[in-house]
Amino acid sequence: MRILLVEDELEMAAWLERALAQSGFLPVHAPDAKRAEELLASQEFDAVVLDLRLPDKHGLVLLRELRAQGNEIPVLLLTAQGALHDRVRGLNLGADDFVSKPFALEEVEARLLALLRRSRGQQSASLVCGSLEYNPVNRAFLLDSVVLHLTPREHAALLALITDVAMPVEKVRLHEKVFEHDSEAGPDAIEVVLHRLRKKLAHSDVHIVTVRGLGYMLEENTQEMPRS
Repeated sequence: MRILLVEDELEMAAWLERALAQSGFLPVHAPDAKRAEELLASQEFDAVVLDLRLPDKHGLVLLRELRAQGNEIPVLLLTAQGALHDRVRGLNLGADDFVSKPFALEEVEARLLALLRRSRGQQSASLVCGSLEYNPVNRAFLLDSVVLHLTPREHAALLALITDVAMPVEKVRLHEKVFEHDSEAGPDAIEVVLHRLRKKLAHSDVHIVTVRGLGYMLEENTQEMPRS
C-alpha cells in the first residue's frame, strides 16, 4: 500500500518512513506542499499522511484544494497536541481521521488500515496458494495458519508473486516492486531475496520456480517445467 507522507520535519519523516516500510507499507516522502502536489499529480497512492505545519502552505489549505479538485484519497492528519480547532477544521474540510503528536506508531498504522478498509467499501479477499495465504487487511502472510515473518523486501516479492499466482512474473517487474526506493540495487539483487524466501517456504507445499525466459512463479506442488 503506497502512502504519501507529507512532513517537513526530516527526522520525524525518516522515522515514520522506516517504521511504515517495516510494517509492509510503501511510504513516499514529500517535505512540503509543492512536492506533495507534484507526487499526487504523477503517481497513485492509497492514502496521505499529512502534517499541518508545512513551510510553504498550511496542510489544511492543501487538503481543501485536494477536495475541491475532486480528489477523494483518504487523508490522515498529523496535528499538534490539543489543537482542537485544527482537528475540527480538518474534518470539516474532508480529512478522514487524525492523530495528535506525539503519537504511537501502532495508532498511525491502525488508523491507516481503517481508512483503507473504509475507502474500499469492504475487506478484500485473501490471496491463496496452497497452504500460503495473504490477508490484505492486516498485510500478513500465513503458512499453514502460522504467521510467516518476512522482511519488507521479502514481503514485497512474495506479494507480487501471490498476486499473479501460477503466472510468471518478469524479473524486471519483480525487481521494480521490491527495490522501488533503492536505485543502487543491482539487477541480480532480487536473487538474494528469492533465495531467502525459498528457504522460508521450504518443506511446505508452495514453491518459487524460475521459468526460463519468462521470470519467476509461485506454484502449489511441483510441476514439469524448466527450472534453475
